[in-house]
Amino acid sequence: MKRGIFIVLEGPDRSGKSTQAGLLKAWLEERGREVLVTREPGGTSVAEKVREILLDPKSEIAPLTELFLYETSRAQHTAEKILPALKAGKVIISDRYTLSTTAYQGYGRGLDLKTVETLNRIATLNLKPHLTIVLDIPDKAFVQREKTRPGRDRMERQSDLFRRRVNRAYKLLARRPGVTRVDGGRSVGEIQNDIRASVAKLLR
Repeated sequence: MKRGIFIVLEGPDRSGKSTQAGLLKAWLEERGREVLVTREPGGTSVAEKVREILLDPKSEIAPLTELFLYETSRAQHTAEKILPALKAGKVIISDRYTLSTTAYQGYGRGLDLKTVETLNRIATLNLKPHLTIVLDIPDKAFVQREKTRPGRDRMERQSDLFRRRVNRAYKLLARRPGVTRVDGGRSVGEIQNDIRASVAKLLR
C-alpha cells in the first residue's frame, strides 16, 4: 500500500488556495494517487456546522471563543477524516490547518502564541503535515481582489489592519521547518508548477 501523505495549503483569504488544491488533486490523480481534498474549518458534518457559526457575518464571537471553535472543528476533522485517510494511503490536501490558527488567532487576534500552539497540538493529536505550502501575496492584493470579490463571510470582513497582521504572520511562519513559501502573486500556472515541484519530492 502507498503511504499516506498530508499536504496543507495555507495563506491569507483569497490567496488562491482552493484553485491550487483542485489543480494539485487532478495532477496527483493522473499519477495514480487517491486524493482527498478537504478544508478547515469544516471537512465533516460536525465541523461544517462549526464553520457556519464562525463565518456567519452576524456572529459576534470573542477571540478566545473563536480559538476554541476552530480547535473544536479541527479535532473532529482530524479524527474523522484526516487520520483514516492517511491510514488508507491517500494523499490529503487540506485548505488550511494549524498554521491558520497561529496566523489568525495568534498574530491576528493577539492571543498568547503558546496557548494557540498547545491547543493546536491537542486538537491534532500531535499530527503534523508532511508539507505545508504558504501562498505569499502582497498586501495590495487584498484591495485588488476586494474589488472583484467583495467580502462575504465574517473573517473576510475583518479590518485591513487585521488582514495585514495576518499576512505578515504568514511571511514569518513560512520560515518554519516543513513549510515552503510560494510566490502567490504570479499566474495560476506558475504557482501550480512550484507546488507540484515541492509535492514531487514527497512522492519520490
